[in-house]
Amino acid sequence: MSSNKKYWKSVEELENSSIVETLRNNEFVEEIPTEDFLGNNDAMSSSSTSRRDFLKYVGFSTAAATLAACEGPVNKSIPYVLQPEQIIPGVADYYATSVFDGFDFANLLVKTREGRPIKIDNNTISGAKFAANARIHASILSLYDNMRLKEPKSKGKSATWSAVDAEIKASLADAKAKGGQVVLLTNTLASPSTEKLIGEFIALNPTAKHVVYDTVSSSETLDAFESVYGERALVDYDLSKSSLIVSIGADFLGDWQGGGYDSGYAQGRIPKSGKMSRHFQLESNMTLSGAAADKRLAMSTANQKQALVHIYNIVTGSAVAVNLDNKFKVEVTKAAQQLKAAGSKGVLLSGIQDKNAQLLVLAINQVLSSEAFTTTGARQIRKGSNEKVAQLLSDMNAGSVHTLIMSGVNPVYTLADSALFAEGLKKVKMSVSLSLKEDETASIATIAAPVPHYLESWGDLSLTKGTYSLTQPTIRPLFDTKQFQDILMSLNGMSGTYYDYLKANSASIITGASWNKVLHDGVYVGGAQSLSGGSADYTTAANALAKSKAATGFELVLYTKTGMGDGQQANNPWLQEFPDPITRVSWDNYVTVSNADAKQLSMTNEIVANGGLNGSYATITTADGLKLENVPVIVQPGQAVGTIGLSLGYGRKAALKEEMQVGLNAYALYKGFNDVQSVSLVKADGEHEFACVQGQKTLMGRGDIIKETTLEIFNTKDAKFWNEVPMVSLDHEEVESTKVDLWDEFDRSVGHHFNLSIDLNACTGCGACVIACHAENNVPVVGKSEVRRSRDMHWLRIDRYYSSESTFAEDNDKKDNFDGLFGKNGSLGGFGEMEHAADNPQVAFQPVMCQHCNHAPCETVCPVAATSHGRQGQNMMAYNRCVGTRYCANNCPYKVRRFNWFLYNKNSEFDYHMNDDLGRMVLNPDVNVRSRGVMEKCSMCIQMTQATILSAKREGRAIVDGEFQTACSNACSTGAMAFGDVNDSESQIVKLASDDRMYHLLEHIGTKPNVIYHVKVRNT
Repeated sequence: MSSNKKYWKSVEELENSSIVETLRNNEFVEEIPTEDFLGNNDAMSSSSTSRRDFLKYVGFSTAAATLAACEGPVNKSIPYVLQPEQIIPGVADYYATSVFDGFDFANLLVKTREGRPIKIDNNTISGAKFAANARIHASILSLYDNMRLKEPKSKGKSATWSAVDAEIKASLADAKAKGGQVVLLTNTLASPSTEKLIGEFIALNPTAKHVVYDTVSSSETLDAFESVYGERALVDYDLSKSSLIVSIGADFLGDWQGGGYDSGYAQGRIPKSGKMSRHFQLESNMTLSGAAADKRLAMSTANQKQALVHIYNIVTGSAVAVNLDNKFKVEVTKAAQQLKAAGSKGVLLSGIQDKNAQLLVLAINQVLSSEAFTTTGARQIRKGSNEKVAQLLSDMNAGSVHTLIMSGVNPVYTLADSALFAEGLKKVKMSVSLSLKEDETASIATIAAPVPHYLESWGDLSLTKGTYSLTQPTIRPLFDTKQFQDILMSLNGMSGTYYDYLKANSASIITGASWNKVLHDGVYVGGAQSLSGGSADYTTAANALAKSKAATGFELVLYTKTGMGDGQQANNPWLQEFPDPITRVSWDNYVTVSNADAKQLSMTNEIVANGGLNGSYATITTADGLKLENVPVIVQPGQAVGTIGLSLGYGRKAALKEEMQVGLNAYALYKGFNDVQSVSLVKADGEHEFACVQGQKTLMGRGDIIKETTLEIFNTKDAKFWNEVPMVSLDHEEVESTKVDLWDEFDRSVGHHFNLSIDLNACTGCGACVIACHAENNVPVVGKSEVRRSRDMHWLRIDRYYSSESTFAEDNDKKDNFDGLFGKNGSLGGFGEMEHAADNPQVAFQPVMCQHCNHAPCETVCPVAATSHGRQGQNMMAYNRCVGTRYCANNCPYKVRRFNWFLYNKNSEFDYHMNDDLGRMVLNPDVNVRSRGVMEKCSMCIQMTQATILSAKREGRAIVDGEFQTACSNACSTGAMAFGDVNDSESQIVKLASDDRMYHLLEHIGTKPNVIYHVKVRNT
């Protein structure tokens, strides 16, 4: 049978406090700000009806929203004097491009309207293998960041490019004359043309050298790969070829090795012909990969190292002595034996930043002959060297660096020894920082040189060996900027433009293809040869790793959050307001602590009266005495006991709006580029206020939200057993709820009728869909204070659920074997026990948006028919008609409607992108910007479906399956979301709608949604 295990959304909910109960029953838990909406008495004096009478007769909600709606924005339009030939007003243009900022990378299509880039889509052409994550989707907004550096500066004062150029050339000439050291410090470039330019620069400047610095280091992994295969690169695993995945400390569904593994992973996770891949995860912090795993072991990094050696012993037949904790030994042995049995269909991944550990990873995959592990097409996206960065720091402080030119790096913020770097910078005669913003490094460099955003730039990339992609500008530079490559060409004494240089250099790479073809497609795939080699002293590495010692005190594990990454886009409000997939907290970083450790240290989280989450503060102290004070605490189920987690990328101040200056800089603890540190943790005074959405907009405790089963039951039982349809009484007989209607059915077989399918097996909770929805539908950012009050405006949320037991079998066994109400095994006490979380709970993600019900509860209660049903299946909103009664929100069982409490556009109280002219350039002209007092929610991107219909009509052709898309389905790289027309009998959506795993959310209430879900199957 299907599971109806007790799910809980937060630690605080387990206590069943009266506050949580209140939040479940009351949508709006704070007093309504009457004066903010109604204004003062003077404003009402012209009316013969008093405010008291007005409220009495039409009700407060109607009055407040109606008056608010009267203040809609007035827009003026100015037509083109001479319309550009290539721009057709009202018609979108798409440009293929690629991005790599030193941390994130993807192959993209950029949507422009009237010359403005407004949205990022994935390039799906053959050869374009890397999809955009949430940060890349949000990078379109960073283009319009008003805090960008707009002109060159020398010694803090405005300067011209010619003056800056002359200064740098003079410094280089002086360095050459005196034999002074010249250093180019850059992020990993992965650009053949740029690396060639750097080579030419070094040839002209004999004392120059190039140092590559990755903010979040992969140096140990690179060292291991280089020692075996002779090239500094990373393995590009193809997880679609694996039936068994064992991951040790590698969040491969997150940012491990740059990410991009989710698509291949998802292919194996959807049960086909009774089979699906199996996934073991060994980790400290709860990650996206751990949340998706079939079996997760929460263990410290010290135990992970021992587990890796133990697996190495079993797979290779070695006998290295290990000191693995006995409580993990049985499960790790099972994983190792299954891995060995899987052979070429197995793969082992590890994120442990230790060269010996990474050598064992290579050894194990070689012995397995893993098909997912290949040296063909190795990743070129990390090249940094910890050793060379440390040497540069030493040289700078010794005064031996004459000229330092930095591009794409911000070491004054990201280096743990940032103070030492800043001191060394003072001893450098000429320092140049090429940056998008006047960040922490640029603000103290001799010259701050503004560079264009990647959407304003030309470039090329070789993200994996044998592939080539082009970056092309989609808009003219907004400010007085110059590319790093143009500056290098000038310093090299070269004439012409970088575009000419790029085009000429590409000719030797894109053999058999034209420049225009590659520029149009965005990508080119050549012949990639596998790297030869493949041997090292693995036994010595295993012995050395087995001798690793555990951390003293607490083990701090540093990581990058899904929303913020390495912190480059800290001034991006979309990312700041993006709820973390695991903790569901936005606008913050925090230390994650296990429940056991939290109790021992008297640290707590609790939901308070206004619906906000509060938590304790902590002080983290490193072994060398460095303190990070007033760190907010999140009690995190699944956190390994004795370990704590803290995310990088926060705590920035320079070139950020005040609202975005949040969190603490964890890079200060990133000593020696080691993401694991020994620290002490103590509780501090005070209480922190979080903006956490997890306790808000709950689905009222109903039991058939997440349906799941095991692969064994899925294969051996009938679908009615594991995907049970709720039964209701009709004429005193039990019938399936899906066959009972409150209203007469309409004929929906004519024209288009849209459905959106969501496969819970493929959804990883990455949140790319959330940001894509923001961009497509002009969703406003409301800020931390409003999110805390349950007023976030996300049209799409991804609910994260923890199960009450650590395994599916344990949960079912407990539930099925209750014996009466009372007694030792009674259900009365037993269900109470099931309220409590396991130390290592199972996790499920569920995207929830407007379900576009064919029998929509919202439509029947709207007094002005502002919400109604369209013939194509969408539940539509007429914003101009809405008077803000919010009856629809109260009657929605899915809690997906959002109310505009304020005017978020052109309002200094909400100083985000909609409050300045530059930021508003990202707005989609096809979607209305909603005003105060209006209810809004997912429209199933009706503007996109209508554009597809009109385009096909104009071209006189039928619409092919796959053309219809929504922002979320377009952004989904795993295929978890599929959109289409159910009246097209040959479409994919029809097959998905008739699949045995299909069910609707809250089927028993009879709303008949047009969003369908698929039962989650676990290969336990």
